[in-house]
Amino acid sequence: MPNIKSSEKRVRSNERKAEHNKRLRSELKTVVKKAINAQEQDLVNKDDVVKEAQKKLDHAVSKGIIHKNTAARRKARIVRTQPLAD
Repeated sequence: MPNIKSSEKRVRSNERKAEHNKRLRSELKTVVKKAINAQEQDLVNKDDVVKEAQKKLDHAVSKGIIHKNTAARRKARIVRTQPLAD
C-alpha cells in the first residue's frame, strides 16, 4: 500500500474504474451473445438487437473499454452468423 496520500487515492480510484470496466465488458459479452442467438434463431427483432450490440461495442471503444479491433471482430462475428436467405 502506498504511503503518499495522492497515491492511496489513485489506488482507490483505479479499483473503482476497474470494477466499472469489468461490469461494462460483462454487459458487452451478454449483448453480443444475445445478438448472435437472435441471428441464429432468425428472430423477428434481430436487426434491432444487432444494431444495439454494434452501438454498445462502438461506445465501449470510444470509452477505451475494449480495443477497436476487438470490437470490429465481434461485430463481424455477429453479422457472419446470419442465416442464408432461401
